Amino acid sequence: MSSPANELPNAAAEAPASTSFGKRKSVPTNFNNGYLRNYFLDQAYDEMFDSDGEVRPHYRLLLETFRCLPQEELARRKHSADISFRTQGITFTVYGNQEGTERIFPYDMLPRIITGAEWDRIERGLIQRITALNLFLDDVYNDGKILRDGFVPREIVYSCPHFRREMRGLQVPRNVYIAVTGTDLLRLNDGAFVVLEDNLRVPSGVSYMLTSRRVMKRAFPQTFRSYEVRPIEHYPQVLLGALRSLAPEGRPEPTIVLLTPGVYNSAYFEHTYLARQMGIELVEGRDLVIHDNIVYMRTTAGLKRVDVIYRRVDDDFIDPLAFHGDSILGVAGLFNAYRSGNVTLANAFGTGLADDKALYAYVPAIIRYYLKEDPILPNVETFLMTDPVQRQHAFENLESLVVKAVGESGGYGMLIGAHSTKEQRAEFRNLIEANPRNYIAQPTLSFSRSPCLMGGGNDPSIEPRHVDLRPYIIYGDKVTVVPGGLTRVALRKGSLVVNSSQGGGSKDTWVLHA
Repeated sequence: MSSPANELPNAAAEAPASTSFGKRKSVPTNFNNGYLRNYFLDQAYDEMFDSDGEVRPHYRLLLETFRCLPQEELARRKHSADISFRTQGITFTVYGNQEGTERIFPYDMLPRIITGAEWDRIERGLIQRITALNLFLDDVYNDGKILRDGFVPREIVYSCPHFRREMRGLQVPRNVYIAVTGTDLLRLNDGAFVVLEDNLRVPSGVSYMLTSRRVMKRAFPQTFRSYEVRPIEHYPQVLLGALRSLAPEGRPEPTIVLLTPGVYNSAYFEHTYLARQMGIELVEGRDLVIHDNIVYMRTTAGLKRVDVIYRRVDDDFIDPLAFHGDSILGVAGLFNAYRSGNVTLANAFGTGLADDKALYAYVPAIIRYYLKEDPILPNVETFLMTDPVQRQHAFENLESLVVKAVGESGGYGMLIGAHSTKEQRAEFRNLIEANPRNYIAQPTLSFSRSPCLMGGGNDPSIEPRHVDLRPYIIYGDKVTVVPGGLTRVALRKGSLVVNSSQGGGSKDTWVLHA
């Protein structure tokens, strides 16, 4: 479970994959020199080359652009991009690293390109999914019909550490529990996208999406224009509009703030960036005070009422009177003000229930129950350790499965069977037996690779690396999916984990109009 002290830019992003990819194929002979000298293909889906080793049509211009760049010019543009990230302070924090915790966010110069047709399906699938999850939260915290009808077991809901009994019967503005979501997707060998997990509590990483786009437009302006990429720069204003729409009744000009755990938080750059882009105040818990169940912000001109809080602090730490009594990050009495309807929090308390890894297995059933539709974006097959039959199956196949703790994030608390030792598998078996509710298992996945610029300025080459995709969904008056998202990259050769804390980075995501 993530806490305000370690909200990583890539929170909840573990991307296990199969290590058995079969025989490598060669890239086309007219490209297997120069920057592509180290490129390889195998059975994993390649974003740039098709199964016959031919360049996909939407990557041809990009590849030609890089092929025609002299090494010195490519190094100059890479250096310029690095300086831009450094001067903007685009960083993330790695905890427990003796060399220092603050690092420039790793960034790859080659964008990932998604066609318009592919994106249209992703967008429809995400809107469907978030709509159903929001209906689920509203139902569970009020009527509980889906539980009575047996489509989701009560024990899965009530045993979730993120289920908040305090939210029972509490009406949230517009019945919107999930204002901001970051859903992690993988592309499998057949080219189809699947949902790896949903991030509904305090999803992070959007600032890296926005700053990456800004850097790419400066580094390759002509190529960017030629591709007619769908814009993402409007994200802060769309978010601001959604937050305004969720303000309490009778507050036509609401005061909105972004609540951060503070400067030592790993995503503090993002908090300051988004607050600046939206033109709202960035506050810590000590900047807010509650009086008569109304939230006020301390200013040099005196107290000012606050109507909407975009929070980047987990439930457990946001109000010491309602949750963790020893927290110094939140505001005493905030939950009572929220329950009184005098302030809106985005996301609502208790939304973590819907991104619990065990509940994830029931999302397809949740979609069918509320929307009477089949899921557009499928789940990864998931085995619940609370089920004796599924648990035994997992024990018999640990070498080919990935085991995850339901409350962990950032690639921690997991076992990748194909990379594990006999001792590690025995340890996880004991952990599962001691607390089956805390674990799920999934098959190892061969997920897609994207071309990346490796080697720095001395000896650059284009090589394939595993990637996932985190699009951002905003729910206000309507559901809006920003065209693109954060493509995260396992930059270490052979790595399957995309987290920045474990050697990963990001790249710009170009969604085309056609």
